[in-house]
Amino acid sequence: MIKTKIFADANLVIGQADKNLYGSFLEHIGRAIYEGIYEPGHPSADENGFRRDVIGLIHSLNVPIVRYPGGNFLSGYNWRDGIGPRENRPVRLDLAWHTTEPNEFGTDEFMKWCRTVGVEPMMGVNMGTGTVKDAAELVEYCNHAGGTAISDLRRANGAEEPYNVRYWCIGNEMDGPWQIGHLSADEYGKKALEAAKVMRWTNGETDREAPNGRLRLIVSGSSNHEMDTFPEWDRVVLEHTYDQVDYLSMHRYYEYSEDRKRPLEDFLGSADDMNEYINTLKATIEYVRAKVRSRKRVGISFDEWNIWTQAAPRTEPLWKRAPHLFEDVYTFRDALVFAGLMNTLLNNCDAVGIGCLAQLVNVIAPITTKKGGGTLKQATFYPFELLSNAARGATVRTFSDSARFESMFGPARYINEAVNYDREKGTVCVSVCNYAQSDAETEIELRSFGALKAEEYYEMTNADLAAVNTFASPDTVLPQKKDLPAVKDGSRVSLRLPAMSWSFLKFSVQKAKA
Repeated sequence: MIKTKIFADANLVIGQADKNLYGSFLEHIGRAIYEGIYEPGHPSADENGFRRDVIGLIHSLNVPIVRYPGGNFLSGYNWRDGIGPRENRPVRLDLAWHTTEPNEFGTDEFMKWCRTVGVEPMMGVNMGTGTVKDAAELVEYCNHAGGTAISDLRRANGAEEPYNVRYWCIGNEMDGPWQIGHLSADEYGKKALEAAKVMRWTNGETDREAPNGRLRLIVSGSSNHEMDTFPEWDRVVLEHTYDQVDYLSMHRYYEYSEDRKRPLEDFLGSADDMNEYINTLKATIEYVRAKVRSRKRVGISFDEWNIWTQAAPRTEPLWKRAPHLFEDVYTFRDALVFAGLMNTLLNNCDAVGIGCLAQLVNVIAPITTKKGGGTLKQATFYPFELLSNAARGATVRTFSDSARFESMFGPARYINEAVNYDREKGTVCVSVCNYAQSDAETEIELRSFGALKAEEYYEMTNADLAAVNTFASPDTVLPQKKDLPAVKDGSRVSLRLPAMSWSFLKFSVQKAKA
């Protein structure tokens, strides 16, 4: 048994948790698009071939923004292949994932899907095989009203009004030698600067206010902090582009491996490692801001994060259309670490303005589909769902006396927590992981919020860390509703957190009597 005290004060605000922290990602990889969100002929498909059953689950997750079309796929993709009549679209080899791309789903279909689902598009421009001119023309296709060859092409393809896409990724993981058209930091920084300039000019951003608002541009940062070029890559790229961009991207995946010295502890330390990674990027951004004498603050777009068993062998043949690739089956252990990663994003909302869970459907995703059949909520679906729907407003700084354990990333906390305060709605949410293999007697003191009343209490635990949800047994790993705890003096709650568990509590602020 361990004992822990967690303290939070409403006045100690880290920052506002942007709704886009709960974004996601769709790439032309495996069955993310085909058989994932798009399956003409499926019993639930609408007139556009979009699976309504999948859309319903995305609504449950309350995802506000989706990044598209890649990912590694982006660096070899010609956006023109995915527009116009389907019968005229070319079938291509995708060299990123060694599959065959039919181009039945492209920019216009994605925009229509976004509007159907009610999410904001976050588009990427190809900085691998693509040119600065290609980037400008894609912005023109999406955002210019009409009267030019490219904007009128969109209108001819059925979209009379512009899409007015605001968020744009300038390439993907250009620091990686695996990337098609890989560049050095200096080469990419120069190319990204020119792309950013012409993208803004195409959007009408001159000395006057752009007619449809300013673009939010995201420059490619390090694909992970184990790269030899990290964080020098980020510094060099930012020094080239700082005045033109709004966000620096970062990517990071974690996995459980029996080959490690301490398999469980090394996996449980992931959230603390993510926090260290973000802090290093914060410092790098601040250094460049000072060096270029800018008053603007560039944020972080953590536009790829998840748990991914990357060592899993590929069993599908090369050049297959929509193969079963990277369809990880998530365990309760994965869900436990996943919740801690979400806590880390919330606790860094002063810098991280966008978060994209990679990915949304089938490929390392919380949602799995059967071709022609049903859907499955994976274990990771539930922490995302509860937090996305409730943990809004301000993230409040927490203090705890949690003991620590050793992991491959250094000392990590047994108790991992995040507290959010939505002043407008009068709610306080607490997300807390117990990574100890024993119960934790935990006292949570929530000061300066006003008198609190417990409204929701869920607990996620399982005696089998490897337990998973399957189509045959879809409810094996679920958060369980618990009896509401008593709130002492309007601010203190005592809980017994089970060993290896995630707990979620929601409180309402009681109005003072007149």
